[in-house]
Amino acid sequence: MPSCHTDCIEKSVSNWFHKLGGFVGRNPWWFLLVPLFISAGLGAGFYFLEEREAHGIEDQFTPKDGPAKQERHFVKEHFPQNDSEFSRLRLYTEGSYGSFIAVSKSSDILNEKAFEEIIYLDGTVREMVGQKGKTYEKLCAMKSNRCFSNDMLDIINGTASAIKKANLTFPYHNSTSNTIFLGTELGGVVLNSSIIVSAKAVRLFYFLRENNKAENDDWLHGFTQVFSNLSDELNKRQIQVSYFTSNSREEEFKENSKSVIPLFSVTYFLAISFSIVSCLRLDCVRNKVWVAIFGALSAGLAVLSSFGLLLLCGMPFAMTVATAPFLILGIGVDDMFIMISCWQQTQVHDNVEDRMAATYKEAAVSITITTLTDAVAFYIGLLTPFRSVQSFCMYTGTAVLFCYLYNITFFGAFLALNGSREKGNRHWLTCMKVPEPEDSPEKYNICCVGGAYDQETGKEEVMPINNFFKMYYGPFLTKTWTKVFVILLYAGYLGSSIYGCFQIQEGIDLKNLAADSSYVGSYYDNEDQYFSEYGPNVMVVVTDSKFQYWDKTARKRLDNCLERFESLTLDGRSLVAKNMTLSWLNEYVKVINPNNETIFMDSLPAFLQRSDFTQDVNISNKVIIASRMFIQTINVSTAVDEKNMLNKLRETANGCSEKLVVYHPAFIYFDQYAVIVSNTIQNIVVATLAMLVISLMLIPNPICSLWVTFAIASVIVGVAGFMALWDVNLDSVSMINLVICIGFSVDFSAHISYAFVSSKEVTANKKAVDAVYHLGYPIIQGAVSTILGVVVLSAAESYIFRTFFKIMFLVILFGVLHGIVFIPVFLTFFGICNFN
Repeated sequence: MPSCHTDCIEKSVSNWFHKLGGFVGRNPWWFLLVPLFISAGLGAGFYFLEEREAHGIEDQFTPKDGPAKQERHFVKEHFPQNDSEFSRLRLYTEGSYGSFIAVSKSSDILNEKAFEEIIYLDGTVREMVGQKGKTYEKLCAMKSNRCFSNDMLDIINGTASAIKKANLTFPYHNSTSNTIFLGTELGGVVLNSSIIVSAKAVRLFYFLRENNKAENDDWLHGFTQVFSNLSDELNKRQIQVSYFTSNSREEEFKENSKSVIPLFSVTYFLAISFSIVSCLRLDCVRNKVWVAIFGALSAGLAVLSSFGLLLLCGMPFAMTVATAPFLILGIGVDDMFIMISCWQQTQVHDNVEDRMAATYKEAAVSITITTLTDAVAFYIGLLTPFRSVQSFCMYTGTAVLFCYLYNITFFGAFLALNGSREKGNRHWLTCMKVPEPEDSPEKYNICCVGGAYDQETGKEEVMPINNFFKMYYGPFLTKTWTKVFVILLYAGYLGSSIYGCFQIQEGIDLKNLAADSSYVGSYYDNEDQYFSEYGPNVMVVVTDSKFQYWDKTARKRLDNCLERFESLTLDGRSLVAKNMTLSWLNEYVKVINPNNETIFMDSLPAFLQRSDFTQDVNISNKVIIASRMFIQTINVSTAVDEKNMLNKLRETANGCSEKLVVYHPAFIYFDQYAVIVSNTIQNIVVATLAMLVISLMLIPNPICSLWVTFAIASVIVGVAGFMALWDVNLDSVSMINLVICIGFSVDFSAHISYAFVSSKEVTANKKAVDAVYHLGYPIIQGAVSTILGVVVLSAAESYIFRTFFKIMFLVILFGVLHGIVFIPVFLTFFGICNFN
């Protein structure tokens, strides 16, 4: 039978580990104690944890160099905010504000009793004093030498009974002094022509000057406390109230990380308990309870050391990193099971040094493959433009390396010490020497007699489940009709996965960054339900300082561009409201003949001052450096709408003959849609190629290496498809998990593939049976331990942690399915290559 090996690197690595195993077997105490001291030293880095925590939503969950950030820089530079003439429309940030939405418990909120309660809440907010002694009047954003006020309350002049006579029109209401836009303050409106018949909700804003962050933060914290304390009282009133501040997302996001801390203890208890149960033997000498405990401890030390090292180095600690310990525990325990399995295949009468050498030679290459693939997958994640992903990948990739290091040192050392106890036939708990079964068969007792082994092979007795894989599962899997069924099963899996991939939704809903029970959720829900008709009021900025505003032809080209914006549609619905575009230039040409440059520029400053357009035109030395208009978007209610709106607006701006930029503060978050898919695909492709290279170097068979690469692609498609069917969006959080997917999809298939090509059996079917016999149970153990490591996250109140559980569950499920079902069968079709 022909040979097609690529084992030069594999042999060298295997021989090196053979020597290392013997060295660890001779010097176990050094390898046990040194990692403990290293972990204690590096663990000091946790002193800086609070200082390194990164909770900024924009910083962590938006692309680092997103186009909107560059657009914001241009707007900030050319249209600085005027603190004395506040305009919400012209903010280049979200601003610093508190807000509440009052929703009527009846069909109409436009009644006297409801407005009495709204006015009461407004007065409560204005009278509230922060801990720094500041009221709203001291901190409020100013307009015309008075605090910014809400138009709905101005219309009724603070008198609830006046609402009956207001005769409101929508979306514009003509008051005695000016025209007011009510689209953002009244929701759930029912109209008769343009006259409001009824409304369901009222939204009020309280904007603060942005020149004193500390005092603003203090007042906004007081704002949330006031409404939290009023919750019971409000339940008895005619309105339901939800509230929100510009700080709410980050504050609730920060609280999210604390909610998962109690789950660590539950996870470690489950993982250690499962490891102990898996390693239990009815033999008081061969029992490996302490080995299981130290295997889990090794993973804990890896987290302590890696996190501590990066915290000492100043690496930001994003909340997404809080999921990493759950993952590392699963990886560490998985490697532990592989090493224990290989230890059990050694000769029990050999000395510990030789058994350790044989264990390392057999197991270390396999766990080296999975460690390299996991670590490379995570480090490739550093290429993404999302800091939350970068932080997670850096911490987790480093933890994987420490986990590997401690597995072959700390855990290996304890395995050697445990081997010495077994060599002396000592009890696993008391360490007292006990008789072997053959010494006193008539007095056999599992508590007092131990050290049994297989007399024929000289190895430890095989676990019953291993025999199940050898005697039943393996032969069943290699039957012809079983293979046909497996192929059909795979076709169904692949078809469902591909269908799911076309259902993927992009982007993270910002309310998901808060806990389910957070007040933020109810505010967002009310906003979506009652205030989604009118979307962002988008700036259209003319960036060309050479644009000739006084030229009729140039103005016509600009008007055509604005008309193209107004004609945009999305799924048959208008995307931009017609006749709601706000343009200083259109208003200017109504009052002056603008076709002469001198007249145009000389008269412009007075017009701008008179018409409140001063902040919309940047003039320097009688040259307009930049100017802006505003278009009103409509029918933008879902993440898909937001993505399509942003793309269409930018495409339209780029397609205009003039140099235009579109911007709104919300675009900072919408930018994720522009890069999330391309970056995810980029990471997957690069990581998959890296996995192929690693597999080709360390698995001594190129065809089997290609099957490992195939398994990566197959599992990724499955996870992506089924996560969409499980209502998980493609966002920076799920991107993290898809990066994990790359590493874990290698683990199971790499173990089986390596065992397949390493098998001494002659036929492909026998190789497959031998592979699942040796590694079927360790793979099941590793999969269950990893699921137990993350299952507690399914009960978390946070979208981030639940998403982590969902995708990890899919990764492990499909990884195991490939590892012990699909790959063994597929490998039998290509049994021409042998490692012998």
